[in-house]
Amino acid sequence: MRSESQKELTTGGVQPPFRRLEQKRIVVSVISDLATDVRVQKVCGYLQDKGAAVVLIGRKFSDSLPLETQPFRCIRMHTLFRKGVLQYIEFTIRLWVKLFFYKADVFVANDLDTLLPNYLHAFFRRKKLVYDSHEFFTGVPELLHSPVKRKIWIALEKFLLHRVKYAYTVNESIQQLYLEKYGINMKVVRNMPVYKKDEHEYNSNKPHILIMPGAGINKDRGYEEAIEAMQFLPDEFVLQIIGSGTILPQLKALTEKLNLSNKVSFLPKVSPSVLKEYTNRASLGLTLDKGTSTNSLYSLPNKLFNYIHSGIPVLASDLPEVKKIVEQYAVGVCIKEVNAKAIADGVLQIFADSAMLNIYIENTKEAAKALSWQHEEKILDTIYDPLTG
Repeated sequence: MRSESQKELTTGGVQPPFRRLEQKRIVVSVISDLATDVRVQKVCGYLQDKGAAVVLIGRKFSDSLPLETQPFRCIRMHTLFRKGVLQYIEFTIRLWVKLFFYKADVFVANDLDTLLPNYLHAFFRRKKLVYDSHEFFTGVPELLHSPVKRKIWIALEKFLLHRVKYAYTVNESIQQLYLEKYGINMKVVRNMPVYKKDEHEYNSNKPHILIMPGAGINKDRGYEEAIEAMQFLPDEFVLQIIGSGTILPQLKALTEKLNLSNKVSFLPKVSPSVLKEYTNRASLGLTLDKGTSTNSLYSLPNKLFNYIHSGIPVLASDLPEVKKIVEQYAVGVCIKEVNAKAIADGVLQIFADSAMLNIYIENTKEAAKALSWQHEEKILDTIYDPLTG
């Protein structure tokens, strides 16, 4: 069990010192603003529960949400830039400097944009380095039409990955990509919710809420088509889009243009606990990424598992990793094409057969038990046990 001192809230005020001499000191860094990065939060909580003293370093912006209570130290650096080349240059330099202020036995880098400063500190200080790759970084959409930037990231990735002994990623497809490209066999730790036996009942009331949250509401993720699909659905269906991203102004303009303001609503980004409440009240979860880049093709969106743990069926595009989950556990329907008509037909198919709908709902209960963070922690044990003792 944790000591009382370990349980204290540490989200940016007075920071507690590292405590027992036998504790392993682990510094975790990520370029996100921490507030909605549940994967990193869960890994840090896991390490803290293992008896380590954990420091998590990320960013903070003027519109960042406040952090929910965490049992580990959280450092949020204010940065000037939040997109483009300058954000990476600034963050790399600031993180490299920040790491000098913390003693550590293990450095944990989340994604390629934090790996270089962590590698340098681990190498020169002769400490352990762990790499958590949340995506196939050099296959992200932002690099598709930027060959020079892509070459730089690939060169950095090639240089660093062969020097990382402990590494894991988010699904088997991305694991295979890294194996084929670099000969590195990463372990797989999926971003599952913590399993809890929820007592809430499925919301069968009308209007049926179709929920589609996103930490990055960007192009080619199916948001435009989901809005257009509402033209073909009766008034008993409404679409709820939650989050922030680059195309929100265009989505709102499209909603106005199609006179769908009474059927499509937009909510700002919210904390994970509040998002859970919205998801519990929904009738169907949408995940409609198009797979237009290598990274998105092999993605496994967090919201898929959030839907399952909230007991609601899923309508999804048939990306390989997503389709595998939806069909294996029979929790919804996959569509081959992401367009307005296919989405509308998929929604109507799910709700037309009440017996099948109930099967999907029941199946989410068993799927949630199998697809849980408690299961993924066992894989983390194989990575961190040799490092934490």
